[in-house]
Amino acid sequence: MPPHMQEKPLTKPMAIQLDSVAKKYGDHTVLNNVSLSVREGEVTAMIGPSGAGKSTLLRCINLLERPDTGCITVEGNQVDASTNITAKDLAALRRNVGMVFQSFNLFPHLNVLRNVSIAQERVLGRSRKEADIRSMQLLERVGLADKGKQYPSRCSGGQQQRIAIARALALDPRVMLFDEPTSALDPEVGLEVLAVMKELAGEGMTMVVVTHEMQFARDVSDHLVVMANGSILEEGDPEQIFTNPVQPRTREFLRAVLER
Repeated sequence: MPPHMQEKPLTKPMAIQLDSVAKKYGDHTVLNNVSLSVREGEVTAMIGPSGAGKSTLLRCINLLERPDTGCITVEGNQVDASTNITAKDLAALRRNVGMVFQSFNLFPHLNVLRNVSIAQERVLGRSRKEADIRSMQLLERVGLADKGKQYPSRCSGGQQQRIAIARALALDPRVMLFDEPTSALDPEVGLEVLAVMKELAGEGMTMVVVTHEMQFARDVSDHLVVMANGSILEEGDPEQIFTNPVQPRTREFLRAVLER
């Protein structure tokens, strides 16, 4: 077992398994044979300096980025990067994964309700009526039931990100990926988004969150992963790592972010 990994009791099934995932852009190594396990119903937070490879690793989970080598398993659907990845393989793996990006990626020409409904109709085959009912349930859940007829441009950044979360949830994923979901938002507005994420965590949603929100990583996550230079420095219990990190590079990073 690598030195950065700490043994955990085998209590929950594995939702995500990454084995020796590597990625290069030209001569630049972004991910250096990274292995990671995420258990069902747990929140894994990924922290580390800019350029550590966190977002690339997250995007490899649903193959928005194709790794050069390695194996990815999500909810039992396995893809080996060294083989030809078919459209069927991609669809099976992505079917269980929802993703929320730093930028909201909403359709500006569609109102909020259509933004949440349209993928349900195209991917899940729901009727427009069925999709709209589900969309309104989710908009109510994220506190935006009154915004259905408005267009994204009339919504604040925090509201747009909550709409994006509702849209991802509308496809009934078993895993949710969040790539710096509050980094484009003012701190006060970001709290609205974090509140929704905490609620999801409390309901047992499996989540992997790349974040610069140290309080969220410490208080909400079940498992903390610290990355630097394309590798995992250490991982384990969040409180233990924040209180007594093993690696000098982790101590240096935490000191820098916590003392700002």
